[in-house]
Amino acid sequence: MKKKTDTRAARIRSARELFRIGMPRVLGVRVISLNPKRVVAELRVRPMHLNRNGRVNGGVLMSLADVMGAAGAVANRPLDCRGGTIESKTNFFAAANGPVIRAECVPLHIGRTTSVWQTTIRNKGGRVAAIVTQTQIGLPRNEEEG
Repeated sequence: MKKKTDTRAARIRSARELFRIGMPRVLGVRVISLNPKRVVAELRVRPMHLNRNGRVNGGVLMSLADVMGAAGAVANRPLDCRGGTIESKTNFFAAANGPVIRAECVPLHIGRTTSVWQTTIRNKGGRVAAIVTQTQIGLPRNEEEG
């Protein structure tokens, strides 16, 4: 098997892939921009995202922030690493509502094995709905993981 060339562009492509699978795909998260220092995404609010009060469910906001922090981490670590979220803290400031919510994620710290990311989620008018701070870990892949 040919080893992938580890370049900035390859890391960005790898980070973008996170939005095409699993929960981000189901939720409909759309990447606006992605680079090692900033991730911006939007979510068009649909009925499935709403709680019984007609606001975006907190778990949806946390899932949005989680993939954004993960994408930022992947964009900053070698391709031969794997990783995940090891800590996440969410502060809710206002009910989130649509028709679109926008999120911006920036690094607070990028180290050798961990990185810390802060995602600010805003309503259409720009009001902050939530701020999520999370820690991502990067570990070498096992040989069998490829």
